[in-house]
Amino acid sequence: MTSEPTKTRASRRNFLKVAGLAGAGAVAMPQVSRAQTVTWKFQSTWPTKDIFHEFAGDFAKRVNDMSGGRLKLDVLAAGAVVPAFQMQDAVAAGILDGGHGVSAYWYGKNKAFSLFGTPPALGWDATNFLGWMNYGGGYDLYNDLVQNQLKLNLVGFFSGPMPCQPLGWFKKELKTADDFKGLKYRTVGLAADLKREMGAAVTILAGGEIVPALERGVIDGAEFNNPSSDSILGFQDVAKVYMLQSYHQAAESFELLFNKTKFDALAPELKAMVKFAAEAASSDMNWKALDRYSKDIEALRAKGVNVVATPEAILKAQLAAWDKVLDKLGGENAFFKKVVDSQKDWVKRTVSYQRLNEPSRDLAFNHFFKS
Repeated sequence: MTSEPTKTRASRRNFLKVAGLAGAGAVAMPQVSRAQTVTWKFQSTWPTKDIFHEFAGDFAKRVNDMSGGRLKLDVLAAGAVVPAFQMQDAVAAGILDGGHGVSAYWYGKNKAFSLFGTPPALGWDATNFLGWMNYGGGYDLYNDLVQNQLKLNLVGFFSGPMPCQPLGWFKKELKTADDFKGLKYRTVGLAADLKREMGAAVTILAGGEIVPALERGVIDGAEFNNPSSDSILGFQDVAKVYMLQSYHQAAESFELLFNKTKFDALAPELKAMVKFAAEAASSDMNWKALDRYSKDIEALRAKGVNVVATPEAILKAQLAAWDKVLDKLGGENAFFKKVVDSQKDWVKRTVSYQRLNEPSRDLAFNHFFKS
C-alpha cells in the first residue's frame, strides 16, 4: 500500500514534467502575429530589362525573405497594370498595392514632390539627401505633403542613393550654355524647370519613350539616368555623344510607395520589415550600381560612344538657373520654400563638416592611378 506522502511527491513530479514541456513549447514558438499570407501587386515604373526594375526586385526579395512569405511582393514592370506616370494614382486607389519609382514623376501635383528624390544641387549627394530624409526632418515634410496637404492614401519610403546623373545624350557635343537655347530636350521633375530656364524646349517622357523620340528627331537630346539603364534603353544606337557630370539631378533616390490603408493593416513586425528592407536594399543598390555602372561605361566606349565631361561653363549656368528656379517656385509655393530652407540648413551643416573632415579624393586617386 502506497503511503500518502509518496503519492504527493509523484503527483508533483508529473506536474513539473508537464509544466516543463509547456514551457519549452513557449520558448520554441515566439509570440508573433500569425496573419494569413498576403500577396501584393508591386509595380515599378521601369521596363523589365532596366537595372532599376532589378533594384525593385532586390527590395521585394528582402521583404519576401524577411517575412518568411507572410507578405509577398509580386513585382511587375511598367505598364503591366498602369503606365509609369499613373503608378502613384493606382497605388493610392488600391489598384496596385505598392510601387517603385521616383518622386519627380508626381511633380505635376505639387512641384515640391521633386524636392523629395530630385532636390536642387546644393553641394550634396544622394547619400547625404537620405541623411536629411531620416535625420533632418525630410520624412516629416514628405508626410505632411502626401497625407495632409494632398490627402493621398499613401505611405512612402526612400531608398537607393543614385550617383550624379549625366547631362545626357546628344547628336553633337554641347560646348556652352547657349547650346541649350532652343534645344529640344527630355528630362523630368524640377530639371524641366531648370532646363527651361536655360532656354531648352523640354519634353517630359517616360523611360521607354525616350530613344524612339530621339531617333525620330522629336527631341535633340535627353537624359535618363546612368550607363546601365541608358545602354538597355538603346541610347547608343541613336546618339554617340554621352556627356557626364551635371547639376540637374545630382542627389536623386528612389521612392517606394504603398497604399496606406493596406500598409496600416499590416502587423507591426511586417511594417518594420518593409522599412528595414528599404534601408538594406539602399546599401546594396549603392554597391551594385558602382560595379555595374563602371563596367557599362567602358562597354559604351568600346561601342564607339564619345564619353565627355560637361564643360564648367554649362555647370555654372545650371547653378545660376537653380537660383532663379528656387526663387520663383519658393515665391509661389510656401511649402516648397519651407522644404528648400530645411535642405539648405542640413547641407550647410553636414557638407561643411564633410569638407573639413575629408581629404581630396582627386589628390589620392591621381597619386596612385595617373602617370
